[in-house]
Amino acid sequence: RPAEFRSWRVPDVLLSGNHAEIAKWRRKESLRRTRERRPDLYAQLDVSSKQDQKLLQELKAEE
Repeated sequence: RPAEFRSWRVPDVLLSGNHAEIAKWRRKESLRRTRERRPDLYAQLDVSSKQDQKLLQELKAEE
């Protein structure tokens, strides 16, 4: 797969082939987009999975 698409750099994790890391990256980006675009839904988010809790902590640390 190309490392660049329409002059956008593809994240290294997507090129790695590690399916678990790709799934984690996709979920984290999904949570980030929800926070940015739909703060009302993000505020009501009920996080029951430990992985999502960890991802949310990572997102808060990146702010």
